[in-house]
Amino acid sequence: MAEETLAPLGGVLDAGPSERGVAPIKPQYLTTKEQFHTFLGTKGKSPGDRAVGEPDSDRAEIGSSVCCNSSDPDTKRLKLEDGEAEGVERPPLEVEEGEPQQKKRARGQNKRRPHMKPTCYDDNRLCPSLVQESAEKCFFGERCRFLHDVDIYLASKPPDLGDKCVLFETFGKCIYGVTCRFARAHMGPQHQNLVKEELVKQWEGQKLTSNGLSKDLQHQLRKKKVRFDHSEKYLKQLSKSGRVETGEDQTPIPAAEPEAPKGEPFEASIDFPGHMAQNSASADAHESLASLESGVPLSETVSGILERETTPQTDVVCSSGHLTDEDLIKLRPREKKRLNIQNKLYLAPLTTCGNLPFRRICKRFGADVTCGEMAVCTNLLQGQSSEWALLKRHHTEDLFGVQLEGAFPDTMTKCAELLNRTVEVDFVDINVGCPIDLVYKKGGGCALMNRSSKFEQIVRGMNQVLDVPLTVKIRTGVQEKVNLAHRLLPELREWGVALATLHGRSREQRYTKGADWQYIQHCVAVASPMPLFGNGDILSYEDANRALQTGVSGIMIARGALIKPWLFTEIKEQRHWDISSGERLDILRDFTSYGLEHWGSDTQGVEKTRKFLLEWLSFLCRYIPVGLLEHLPQKINERPPYYLGRDHLETLMASQNVDDWISISEMLLGPVPPAFTFLPKHKANSYR
Repeated sequence: MAEETLAPLGGVLDAGPSERGVAPIKPQYLTTKEQFHTFLGTKGKSPGDRAVGEPDSDRAEIGSSVCCNSSDPDTKRLKLEDGEAEGVERPPLEVEEGEPQQKKRARGQNKRRPHMKPTCYDDNRLCPSLVQESAEKCFFGERCRFLHDVDIYLASKPPDLGDKCVLFETFGKCIYGVTCRFARAHMGPQHQNLVKEELVKQWEGQKLTSNGLSKDLQHQLRKKKVRFDHSEKYLKQLSKSGRVETGEDQTPIPAAEPEAPKGEPFEASIDFPGHMAQNSASADAHESLASLESGVPLSETVSGILERETTPQTDVVCSSGHLTDEDLIKLRPREKKRLNIQNKLYLAPLTTCGNLPFRRICKRFGADVTCGEMAVCTNLLQGQSSEWALLKRHHTEDLFGVQLEGAFPDTMTKCAELLNRTVEVDFVDINVGCPIDLVYKKGGGCALMNRSSKFEQIVRGMNQVLDVPLTVKIRTGVQEKVNLAHRLLPELREWGVALATLHGRSREQRYTKGADWQYIQHCVAVASPMPLFGNGDILSYEDANRALQTGVSGIMIARGALIKPWLFTEIKEQRHWDISSGERLDILRDFTSYGLEHWGSDTQGVEKTRKFLLEWLSFLCRYIPVGLLEHLPQKINERPPYYLGRDHLETLMASQNVDDWISISEMLLGPVPPAFTFLPKHKANSYR
């Protein structure tokens, strides 16, 4: 793609010595903050030459509701020019006379950010019985809170966003019917939903995603009717030694354990294993367990896309064939399937941004191993739909795991047993690296590194109930100068962990300063023969090569994938990719298509896709095109200065202004709703 080089407004800036912590950009591209925003506001034209129909760049000056809620205090608004969001205003720190006052770092989350759920943008919703074209009448009748008149709904429905529906073009049918925001692509004159029979038959019966939560399982979890026989057996053993403790944030789920006959050892009782990919049932299984294993669908089919199958369940396990040893005897740790991911590129579990559409993007660029977002075990045990959504797996993810967070052996072991018989994964990971206060203060995440007794009970318990490998992700320690990982890794190996990943920073550091790869190298020798993956500050193939020289079994990539998901291709092809702004926009376009497939093409689905797109853009804006750098490669903790790209779109993608991110989203998903608000989840400023 030919690109026109744009000279900075006001001439070339003097190229002085490179400022520490600032990325080195060729002087002809550098500009000032005022010139940068002026250029974007006029699209490279003089202020009076804006074309008709172009987005109004004065949106922020008019006090719009697009960026921030006008009723919010200034301290909650995004500091657009500086690219960081401040939280609640705090009184200035007292400093001694003569000492310069330092600006407080922005870190953590914007906990008080304005937030609107996607449902808020769709006041008049059509009854699902009409959307799904059900032959039966609405179950709620006159008590139904949704509209039943299609004409009234269409009168208040927002205008369509385009003439092409991703679901209709891909699968031959859009299950959202008239509620689809691209409905004119597949609606007949009488509001009937058109279908491409050939495409529907082509996809019929094929799996699109798996690991969904069925309504029946959700009901049993909420009513606490699910039994955890293997977990109870392990917890009873701990209670006899006086070492078990119940999770404070989770009501214990009652599950009676049958007593072993006198004279027989308790360990001799029969286990009923649940395999991740294929459940095996035993005639002696309890009724509640049988009802789960007999009729729960493990995947979503393309014919329904987002509609789950509903299969009636019985209280009797229907088994076929002869019983084998696998039906009666639990696998020993050494008999478990090995996790062979040596030298593979591992996409880290990323909260908020590591969703299924993003993982599909990374998979396409060469990621070998993917992992779902961190899921809280107590929420999974309570049957929360939003938490179970984090476990979903796309059929293209051939090596996939889920990550669990918890602080107590009872909840973590029960959750592992539940997942062992209900989802399809290749490994389960324990999060022992999360630094946020909400998790740490409850004893989870990094706090487990200081609670080795509880940590051991969790690992041993989960290992006992799982049929797939168990992995652990940790940091160097809690405090910045007190490393703990080298002492924990040999114990993890002894407890049965199949693989560990070490992030080269402590909890106190969060994402500041550089990752300590020398310490990771020391830990590789300590952990051997257990495989150890390294993580931290990988943004180029040179960074990856240096990391592999430490002797790690492989590398995990986190923020680097958010900043440039094509990093996996660069590492595999050992080159720098000077990707154009048009190619980057195509990546975002693919993400929105995947998002509409995953979250839906109605108003809620469109706005949910937009929300996650904007969260991702808050990281993508940190990327500096290869052709603009004075020397390669870009470092992950170097802040990009203000610069003008080689075309307007490249400059727009470099903006850290929320309104500019919204403009990019409008290119792909149409105009935002009137009351739209957005503020990034993280104040994150990793450049300091």
